[in-house]
Amino acid sequence: MPHGLWERSYGRKVEPLWLYRYKGNRTPVRKVAGPTDKSERVAARSFAHTYPVLILLPPSEKKALAPGAAIDVYMGVLYKALDWASLTQPQRAVGQRSIAIISAKYGVLRPLDPIEAYKEIINNAVMRKPVTDYLEAIKTDLIIDCRSSTYQGVWTPPFNLCVEIKVFTELNGVKKIITHMSKKTRGEVTRILLQEVAPTNPKELCTIISRHFKCSLIEATEHSPWVLEVIAH
Repeated sequence: MPHGLWERSYGRKVEPLWLYRYKGNRTPVRKVAGPTDKSERVAARSFAHTYPVLILLPPSEKKALAPGAAIDVYMGVLYKALDWASLTQPQRAVGQRSIAIISAKYGVLRPLDPIEAYKEIINNAVMRKPVTDYLEAIKTDLIIDCRSSTYQGVWTPPFNLCVEIKVFTELNGVKKIITHMSKKTRGEVTRILLQEVAPTNPKELCTIISRHFKCSLIEATEHSPWVLEVIAH
C-alpha cells in the first residue's frame, strides 16, 4: 500500500524514494578542495553521500488509539527511545528519507505515512513480495537492520551492505542477550544516526555508535550480514 501512495513531508507531496532510481535524479557529487573547518568538512561529506542510509525498524505492539502518522501511532519502547518529536526538523527530514518500518498490515511504511491502530501478525508469505519489491528498488550505501527476528523473515538484505544491530548486556565480562532493553537501545541507535552525518559503510557506523556505546563489529560472510554488537547501558 504505502509504495503506491505519495509520501507526505511537512505538508508537501514528494515522490516516494523508490521512484528516484528510475528518474535518473542522482545528486551530483560535489568536490570540495581543502575544507578548513569542521562545518566545511561535514558539508563536503554530506554532498559525497548521495543516497541516505536505509534504517529498517519493526513496528510496535503498543499503539495510539487514534489514527495518525506511523511514527506517532507506534508507541513502544523503541519509538519512545527514538523520541521523534524532540528531533529537529532537518533530523526528522533525514528520518523520513531513511527509516523504513516493516508493518504486518501495511508492508513498508515511512515515518509520516498515515495509518490506523491495528493488531495483526505478519504473514511473511503474503508480505514478502511487496516488501522486497519496495526495498530492493532503493539505492543506498548502507542498510542498518534494527528489526526483530519476527520481521526479518520478510526480506533479506544484501549481506555486504547490511549491518544487523544486536544488543547485549554485559556482566563480569560475559555478554548476555536481552529483549526489552534491546528495543530501547535500537531506538537510541536510530536516534543517534539521525543526529550524525550518515555513515557510508559498516566501519563508519561502528565509529559513530562507539562514541555512545561499547560495541564491536563482526564482518559479513557469504552467508551472513555484518553484525554490530552493542552493549546496552
